[in-house]
Amino acid sequence: MAGIKKITTTTGEIIEYVDDIIGAGGMKDVYFTPDKKNVVAFYRKPLDYNSKERLENIIGKYNPTTDPSIGLFWEDLYCWPKKIVINGDKCGIVAPAYKKHFFFEAGFNKTKEKNGRWFSSPKLRKMLDPTERGNWNSYLRIAILVSRAVGRMHAAGLAHSDLSYNNVLIDPKGGHAAIIDIDSLVVPDKYPPEVLGTPDFIAPEVLQNLKYPFKDKRRIYPSIRTDRYALAVLIYMYLLCRHPLRGGKNHDLDPAIDERLMMGEKALFIEHPADKSNRPKEKPPAYMPWIDVEKIPYTICGPYLKELFDKVFIDGLHNPNNRPYAGAWEEALIKTVDLLQPCKGPSCEQKWFVFDNRLKPRCPFCGWEFKGQLPILNLYSMRKKGNYGPDNHRLMVYHNQYLYPWHANRKIIPNEKLSQSDKKPVGYFVLHNGKWVLVNQNLPNMKDITENKAVPNNSMVELKDGKQILLSNEEGGRLILVQMLNA
Repeated sequence: MAGIKKITTTTGEIIEYVDDIIGAGGMKDVYFTPDKKNVVAFYRKPLDYNSKERLENIIGKYNPTTDPSIGLFWEDLYCWPKKIVINGDKCGIVAPAYKKHFFFEAGFNKTKEKNGRWFSSPKLRKMLDPTERGNWNSYLRIAILVSRAVGRMHAAGLAHSDLSYNNVLIDPKGGHAAIIDIDSLVVPDKYPPEVLGTPDFIAPEVLQNLKYPFKDKRRIYPSIRTDRYALAVLIYMYLLCRHPLRGGKNHDLDPAIDERLMMGEKALFIEHPADKSNRPKEKPPAYMPWIDVEKIPYTICGPYLKELFDKVFIDGLHNPNNRPYAGAWEEALIKTVDLLQPCKGPSCEQKWFVFDNRLKPRCPFCGWEFKGQLPILNLYSMRKKGNYGPDNHRLMVYHNQYLYPWHANRKIIPNEKLSQSDKKPVGYFVLHNGKWVLVNQNLPNMKDITENKAVPNNSMVELKDGKQILLSNEEGGRLILVQMLNA
């Protein structure tokens, strides 16, 4: 039976841990604390002065979880180290244990951790218990959380350096995500990267310059720019279950050289609109429809995400400065969620799809077609008193969908700073007696502009083609213009 050992932190605190290794990574051996709320991870090799200083700054200066106002929010998105411990000549860290929802609760891999690779491969995802797979809506929302967490690190000048499905735990079932392996963050010109990254997520310029000697100025190492590439690959794989560069083009008979060229110097987006030479060639088996870029192209992700995928996998693939910021992904994903429609196809696993402006909205995953009247709300916001401009933002309506404060006012941003009151819905949509209506729950200045009538709380307004409805008359307040699609 494993015994309990005691260890001292650098601040003099005594920490207990169970002397039984629960995990062994490339650099550390990991043990549980007796209550299993935390883990103690010892580095196998002694750390130099620079590495210890890096750890001290990660745990102190750069730690967002200690923020008194929103630290609890960030605790859910990171497994951020808490303390440094010393064991003779060995150094280690104390970090939160993975939360319960990051372990499978059903299926053959029950109790195993939810490594993101399970959800990024069509073959592996198909092997999972159906209750663990989530749906397309949940992957979009997970991508928002990951983008937000990466954006917070980048705003502090930090790069993760090894973003991949191995270092991002996700829970599609409950809509959770957390970035792990925080202890090797890169600070430009101060704390260099310790790894080049994980295959599939290493930026092309890093692989392309491996031919130069270590510390040669032509070598390129992980940074915030390479993080932006890895983030885009993660989002693409969550949503489309395929890698954006792994296509059918061969560059060399030697598999190792071919791999390095395909992911580095000769990298080419498999869905490049002008160069189709890297399209996947194999006909996908029935359980892997995702590989078919003709049947399920990246354009099904909607206009906002398509624009960013183009920027990173076409414009920015070999030009890192053109890659979108994490914040741009977060904004685009939020607007994409507003374009979702539920799929009623009985056999559809994804359950949701993005409205693509067709006269006959159709689910790209199962082929189900929407029939009936579909309200489309175009959002405009106040620039000057009485003057409204388009926001390039639409809200698709479905039965029992909610309207939130950030829909009513563009100055309210749905991010980590959102107040509790702004998280509550202010209205909802229902199909009532064959008519689509918006019910006002908490918008004191809501007004039917077309009819010149106030819409008080707990009353409703019918959605008709061309109808204009004012949601808020405050600065940044929104006006909606209704379009009715008859499918």
